[in-house]
Amino acid sequence: MTSAPTPSARPREQRPRRYLMCRPSHFEVVYAINPWMDPGKPVDAGLAVLQWERLRDLYRELGHTVELIEPVPGLPDMVYAANGATVVDGRVLGARFRNAERLAEGPAYLDWFRENGFTTLHDPEYVNEGEGDFLVTAGHVLAGHGFRSDERGHREAEAFFGRPVISLELVDPRYYHLDTALAVLDGDEIMYHPEAFAPGSRALLETLFPDALLVSAQDAAVFGLNAVSDGLNVVLPEAAEGLAGQLRERGFHPIGMDLSELLKGGGSVKCCTLEIRPRP
Repeated sequence: MTSAPTPSARPREQRPRRYLMCRPSHFEVVYAINPWMDPGKPVDAGLAVLQWERLRDLYRELGHTVELIEPVPGLPDMVYAANGATVVDGRVLGARFRNAERLAEGPAYLDWFRENGFTTLHDPEYVNEGEGDFLVTAGHVLAGHGFRSDERGHREAEAFFGRPVISLELVDPRYYHLDTALAVLDGDEIMYHPEAFAPGSRALLETLFPDALLVSAQDAAVFGLNAVSDGLNVVLPEAAEGLAGQLRERGFHPIGMDLSELLKGGGSVKCCTLEIRPRP
């Protein structure tokens, strides 16, 4: 893989964020809707909660606000809060899931936003799986399709948010959501794994983000791109050691986390974290 030129490290600025998370009280793997899920592989539910609590506590130690949604029995994947909605400028686009096993999560998350004072909400017509497939940069909303979200939902999101939405086609089933193949670091600075994208989408990313950090197959395979950045600190799976080094070279502060139990359901740091972006 050919790497793009590495920009010189520059001072980074942390900005406080507001996150929504869901305790994995009912987490288990009893069905398989992505390549990471194996119902025959034991899950340590207690360890999953402990790992999640460490992530929640880290965000608070870093100065971020963490809101909590009550987990619903029978919805084991509700812990993956990023899939529950997309919030841009205080506007809440609800999620509509492709798989029947997760359908009830969309209304549950929209109810939380209604109950917590959000008034501009949209219940989508087309399938979109929240921030799993919508990632927000300073200038665009990047939108994934190919495995879960319907590309028609990208235009629906563009109309609702009033921001340009860039469609990107995913081609590797291991990276079934955009947030497993790409992460926003700061403003319009991103990192991604090129091989996860169709050739046309890869070319588009190269054009829009010529200074992007390109991530190796090894680091992508341990979910290194399922990361959360506050502009300085980048929280990511601890196994992505090469990526952590690349981030340091750019002036970021990588923080490795062990979310191995939640990875058994096909999610890691970002999957557990829904960012609530306020009105400007």
